[in-house]
This record gives sequence, C-alpha cells and structure tokens, in this order.
Amino acid sequence: MSLKKKLIVLNTTIMLGLGSAFAIPSVKAEENISDIQSQRTGIQSDISEAEQVIQELKKEQSKMNSQIAQIETAMRENDEKIKDTKQEIKDTEKDIVSLKKEIKALEERIAKREEVLKERALSFQESGGDVEYLEVVLGSKSFGEFVNRVGAVATIVEADQQILSEQEADKADLEKKQATVEKKLQNLKDMEVELKGMQSQIEDQKAETVNMKAKIEKKEAETEALKQSLENKDAGLEAQIASIRENIKKEEERKASEKADLDRAAEEVNSSNSSSEESSSSSKGEASESGSSKGESSSSKGESSSSKGESSSSKGESSVSSNSTKNSSADKPAASKTEASSKPSSANTGSAITAGYKYIGNSTYKFGGGRTASDIANGLFDCSGFVAWAYKQAGVNLPASTDALKNAGRQVSNSQKQPGDLVFFNTYKTDGHVGIYVGGGKFIGSQSSTGVAIANMESGYWAGKFNGRVVRVN
Repeated sequence: MSLKKKLIVLNTTIMLGLGSAFAIPSVKAEENISDIQSQRTGIQSDISEAEQVIQELKKEQSKMNSQIAQIETAMRENDEKIKDTKQEIKDTEKDIVSLKKEIKALEERIAKREEVLKERALSFQESGGDVEYLEVVLGSKSFGEFVNRVGAVATIVEADQQILSEQEADKADLEKKQATVEKKLQNLKDMEVELKGMQSQIEDQKAETVNMKAKIEKKEAETEALKQSLENKDAGLEAQIASIRENIKKEEERKASEKADLDRAAEEVNSSNSSSEESSSSSKGEASESGSSKGESSSSKGESSSSKGESSSSKGESSVSSNSTKNSSADKPAASKTEASSKPSSANTGSAITAGYKYIGNSTYKFGGGRTASDIANGLFDCSGFVAWAYKQAGVNLPASTDALKNAGRQVSNSQKQPGDLVFFNTYKTDGHVGIYVGGGKFIGSQSSTGVAIANMESGYWAGKFNGRVVRVN
C-alpha cells in the first residue's frame, strides 16, 4: 500500500473517530443544559413568587406604619387633653381655696350679725331677765309711751328680719357656690380617669401594632434572604450552562483544528508523491486511482457521520428550547373568593352602616368628637359620637354615650346578632367602646388608633375585648 493511500485511510479513520467522539459528548452536554435550564425555570418561578410576597409584605408594612402614625397622633391629642384637664383641676382647686376664703369671710359676717341681734335683745332685758317684745309694749305707763314702744319694737323687728334675710341669702349663695365647684371638680376628676384609661388602651394597641410590624419585617427579611439564595443558585446554574457551552465551543474548535491539520498533511503527501505516481504503469495508476476513490468515499462517509453528530447536537438545542418554552408557562393564580357579607336587618340599619364608609381612612379619633358640625365635617369622632351620627343619617336618633347606648334598644344574644346591631367592648371600663356590627364577624366604629374603620371582632385585639353585649336598635 502506498504512503498516500495509507495516509488517506488513516485520515478517514481518524475523522470517523473524531466525528463519533464529538457527537456523543455534544448530545450529552445539550441534555445537561436542558436539565439545568429546567431547574432554572423552577427557581425563577420561585423568585417571582418571593418578589410577590415581598411586595405584599411591603404593603402590609406601609399599612402598619400608617396605623402607628394614627395611633401616635391619637396619643398626642389624648396627652394634650389630659394635660388640659389637669390644668383645669388645678384651676378648680384654686377656686375652691378662694371659695373657702369667701366662706370664712361670710361666717365672720354671720357671727357679727348674731352679735348685733344679741345686743338688740339685751336692750329689752330687765334685771338680767329676758323680756319679750309683747311685755315691753304692755309695760308702758301711758298711751304715748305705748305708741313709742310699739314703734321701737317694730323698727327692731324689721331690722332683725333684714339681718336674718341677709343671713339666709349668704348661706344659700355659699351652698350654691360650693355645690357648683365640687361638681366641676368631680367631673374633671372623672374625665381624667377616663382619659388615662383610654391612653392605656391606645398604648396597648400601639404595642400590638408594633409587634405585628416587627413580625412582618422579620418575614420580609426571611423572604429577601430566600430570594437572594434562589438568585445565587440561578446564577450558579447559568454559569454552569455558559461553562458547558464554552467547553463545547472549545471542543469544536479543537476538532476543527485537528481536521485541518490532517487535511494539510494529506495534501503534502499527494504533492510529494505525484511525480512517482505518474511514472507507474497506466493499469497500476488506475488501480491506485480506484483505491484513492475508495478512500475518499470512506472519508466522505466519515464526514457524513460527523455531520450526523452535529445534527444530533442541533436537535438537543431544539429540545432545550422546547423545554424552556414549556416550563415558562407558570401556573396562573387561582381567583380569590369574596366572602359574602350579611344583609342589614332593615333599611335604617343598612343606611347607618353605609353612612360611615366615606370616613374610612379619612378620619381621626377625637375624645368627645362627632357632636358638632365642625367635627363631623372634619371627620373627628369618638366611638359613641360616631354611632349616634351614623344612625341619625338613617333617621334614627340615638344618645351619644356608651352608657346610654347600651339601653337604646333590646339586648339580644351574640349568636343572634345581625348587621346594624350595636356591639360593646370592655376597654378602659366596662362597655367602654361601641361599634355597629356589619356582618362577617366585623364592625365599623371610630377607634382611637385608626379613626373610623372596619375591624375584626373575632380575632386579634377586639376579639379579646368584646364582652358579648349586643343591642338591637330596631
């Protein structure tokens, strides 16, 4: 066998081997890429869900911040009210001190009047014995003396009556002032107790809200950490895919370089032996030519096998694309169900419930609020003031105090409560808070921490404060 023929056979054999060796790793590499890409699709879906959770948590955190701001506003206003009340108590106590001075002066005047009465009585005494006015008159020795004595007695009696009238007037004025000041002082002390109780309630709500915010922040941090972990894993998988593709590219370049080297070697052999081949006999040349054709056919077959390997690689990439498209179809979230709310027991209660909706998120709690046009226009209510105002919009007049509202209708059991019923809560005192039941375990009312809002009375803070009292207005 000539050197050229040996080289051609060797070249063909090597190329067939290279094509086969190249095709198999390429297919496996593309399969690995497909598997990794499937993992990335799942991870990216998890990242998307984590981002949605983070957004929801941020919304909750923003809501908590707003609620805390409202609570702090209510606390500041309540502090101011307590401060003003304490000042009024001090002023009233000063009034009481001043009143005590007036009482002392009045008692001195009364004592002086009593001395005057005693002196006048002594003027009608004889020999140390008491003489009544009638005896003085009848003891006259003549008609003229009788007339004079009657006039004198009448004058003294009239003066005594004037003194007595002044005494009675001073005493009545004293009692009136004392009763007024004592009542004012008692009212202020009661208000101070109520405000301090309400402040304690507001502080409890703030503590609960801050605790909830801390939990949300912790959950957000955990979700952020999970998201970061998923992103790191996704980046790692992406790097693996890039590394595999880079290795495939380098392998392709190496094989191509080897093939080019073999082709150049074959051309050099052909060039160096061309002269010796021409001097051979024509029959031997034809045989050699036939052998060469057979070698080239074998080489062509090898190249066909290599092409087949590349086709298999292309098919693998197509499979990756298909899998990627298939996996990118994320599950659609299920439609959220809306819980149906109970219907009001009558048109009046329905109007009372809906009347306050315009103030939700647009109002502030104010102690004693909701009783003037200015407060109502600016959305300033306390709990009982809001309930009375809401029912007034429905044409029903109710008192504006929790103590009066609990007797404003008939009491029903908790299991029978309907939308529109009044529900009571024990806060700083028994029945210290009231709202209007709207159904679904919720009520609308003016809360110290939120202003007018719908709150859950079956879980959280208000569930522990609900005392079971339900009053039906209609």
